[in-house]
Amino acid sequence: MSQHEKYMEVALQQARIALVAGDFPVGCVFVCQDEIVATGRRYNSHGKVNEMDHAEMVGLRALLDSEQQRDLGQVTLYSTMEPCLMCFASLLVNGVRKIVYSYEDAMGGGTNLPLHLLSPLYRDLEVEITGGVLRQKGLDLFKEFFSNPDNDYLHDTLLATYTLNQ
Repeated sequence: MSQHEKYMEVALQQARIALVAGDFPVGCVFVCQDEIVATGRRYNSHGKVNEMDHAEMVGLRALLDSEQQRDLGQVTLYSTMEPCLMCFASLLVNGVRKIVYSYEDAMGGGTNLPLHLLSPLYRDLEVEITGGVLRQKGLDLFKEFFSNPDNDYLHDTLLATYTLNQ
């Protein structure tokens, strides 16, 4: 098992917890020097939906609120889904430069943002992105979510259709 697979398995565990709670199955872990330093999972994707509670935002808050100061340029994010534009920009602004994800977000993924065309804050960033790590396991969680008629979050969207047709 590779390092990426090892930590993606932990992110997948976080996603399963979210799924069991009825939330969108996104989980993540932040790793620094072979140590998990923060975790996150999606909250509030049913009932009163709050789009600020994405797994990456929850995990990033936990990381930034921790007692230990870290060079975030040395931190790698592992997420079960490609970060959306909001999460991707937040990660970059806060210094995270390595992102690994399992399943691509065909509707709202932000990692293909052309940084070189943006303002100086982003233009010269060197970001390392690795997708498709344990993709089938991630896909299976999203298929389970979208196949459940009790889950109405992102129901009838491009992402749901794309996922269920995989």
